[in-house]
Amino acid sequence: MLRVRGRVLRWGLEFTIRRAPQSVSSWLGWGPRARGHPCSSSSQNPSGSEPPEKVHRIPAQYKPSQFDKKILLWTGRFKSIDEIPPLVPPEMIDVARNKARVKTCYIMIGLTIIACFAVIVSAKRAVERHESLTSWNLAKKAKWREEAALAAQAKAK
Repeated sequence: MLRVRGRVLRWGLEFTIRRAPQSVSSWLGWGPRARGHPCSSSSQNPSGSEPPEKVHRIPAQYKPSQFDKKILLWTGRFKSIDEIPPLVPPEMIDVARNKARVKTCYIMIGLTIIACFAVIVSAKRAVERHESLTSWNLAKKAKWREEAALAAQAKAK
């Protein structure tokens, strides 16, 4: 009888064998040492005779828009629009956008703090004038009652 040491866990449709003997995992065809498993190294070749494929990558180029050029200038990557080449790597655009996003967040945080202090100052001034939302609402409702009474008198005539 064949025994498997360890646990067999099921995550969705995938199975993982932990601490299983090599013979069991290779016999079942779905263990970590099985052929074509995502965890297996791509440099390992079962036949051993074929060399691994060479991948030649040409860096992709991206034509920046006017907005991208402004972002590149604002983040300090280039000094002027004339210095920006017609094609730039997409990684450069991504880095510039991320820096611009962080700078924008910092500016928004600063403006929020300034707005908080402005509200505090205006609220303190309103308290000195004895103004409050309750008094404003009561005055507004009294005005509406007067207008409704005048409209009712005008209809009665």
